[in-house]
Amino acid sequence: MKDTDEIIDIRSLVDESFRDHLSTVTKDGKRNWIFPVKPKGKWFRYRAAVAIFFYAIFFITPFIKVHGRPLLLFNFPEGKFILFGFVFWPQDFFIFGLIMLAAIVFIALFTNAFGRLFCGWVCPQTIFMEMLFRRVDYIVLGSAKEQRLLARAEWSAKKAWKYTLRYGIYFILSFIIANTFLSYIIGVDELWKIVTEPISMHVGGFAAILIFTLVFFGVYAYVREQVCTNICPYGRLQSVLLDKNSVVVAYDYKRGEPRTKYKKVQAEGTGDCIDCYACVNVCPTGIDIRNGTQLECVNCTACIDACNFIMEKTGRPQGLIRYDSENNIAEGKKFKFTGKLKGYTAILAVLIIAIVALLITRENVDGTLMRTSGMLYQERGTDSISNLYNLKLINKSIKAFNLEIRPENFNGRIELVGNPNVRIEPEKQASATFFIIKPSKEITERKQKVKIGIYENGKLINTLSSTFMGPVNRGDDDE
Repeated sequence: MKDTDEIIDIRSLVDESFRDHLSTVTKDGKRNWIFPVKPKGKWFRYRAAVAIFFYAIFFITPFIKVHGRPLLLFNFPEGKFILFGFVFWPQDFFIFGLIMLAAIVFIALFTNAFGRLFCGWVCPQTIFMEMLFRRVDYIVLGSAKEQRLLARAEWSAKKAWKYTLRYGIYFILSFIIANTFLSYIIGVDELWKIVTEPISMHVGGFAAILIFTLVFFGVYAYVREQVCTNICPYGRLQSVLLDKNSVVVAYDYKRGEPRTKYKKVQAEGTGDCIDCYACVNVCPTGIDIRNGTQLECVNCTACIDACNFIMEKTGRPQGLIRYDSENNIAEGKKFKFTGKLKGYTAILAVLIIAIVALLITRENVDGTLMRTSGMLYQERGTDSISNLYNLKLINKSIKAFNLEIRPENFNGRIELVGNPNVRIEPEKQASATFFIIKPSKEITERKQKVKIGIYENGKLINTLSSTFMGPVNRGDDDE
């Protein structure tokens, strides 16, 4: 944190122009550092339980293997992805793309129904920031008031020690998260080699760990809640995904207004809100939920717990701030399955059906067949013509295959160059070069379509096609 950055009391963030600027940025473009009060209450305990469950999944999943391979792997350098036992290669990108599209549609459907519930409860950024790094702040730096005073204070040995300890813990946590994150990309076995073997043998891997560590450190030490408000596109999308029927963290203005300071005997015609700012002071993004649904709100429920505590202490009913829809607060209309939700559901159902169908019909061995570039055809004696081809195969399964290549739609033979056996190991790639030789009398066009069959133990497992070039119709264009 820079001393030149402006640090102001959170109450001054609430004014009439709250929708014209972000709560974490002043009108002159300086940073407003947010020091939220430590949340507590029923909803916080629920979120803490979800966070523990998330941590368990995040840190344990890389070690879970199915048939000797990771449960989840996103190996971008090699173009290899594993999702719950299914291996996806570049040839399967359309399936992987459909899965990602289905996930986006599900989030859109979920957001339209329940707002940014994902952000507040299961988003990794929120869980790590609010349930881990923010906890470090409370332990090392103290309460929100103590943090604010420390930030304003002149540099001293005490301040230097507290910030050194804080950022030291931040770096260690970032390093652990970075290693775990990298294990989802290269796998725990490769990560273990990077950690245990000399750095000179894994310069790239060590650099990746260092870069990821610095990125996570920068996000949680400096960028913090601005990821949700300035960077994440999902927060920007909520304005088009939400409607008046969406269930969000909302303030019941009909019950709460007009606001008055707390009195044991409530005056007639006044609302239940006592303008205590408890909901504002506890908000990790610095907004006033009483102004309505806002871009910065991640539905973390901290304001619900804070308001419920005040309501209980003042003898008023809880739920002034709660999960509810605007229509229910304004008109008493309960949640309903709208046309928009039906549309999202229909699209999601179609995508899921398509994904299941593609997974069921997906071949274990796939590949590409291409006629060797720069070559036309070769004459074989007086009665045959040959073309040279390059075959690339990929094994998507966990077993090895000994393959045989046969003609499918033509009379002729296939002559392999080099090793006559084509063997492909589990989750590996293989290549072969061979000639397709056809009788000259059967070549009626300069360019003809040919298909070859890939067989394993006499069973056809895939077919690939290309073109065959011949000496007739020389006026035709080449490939």
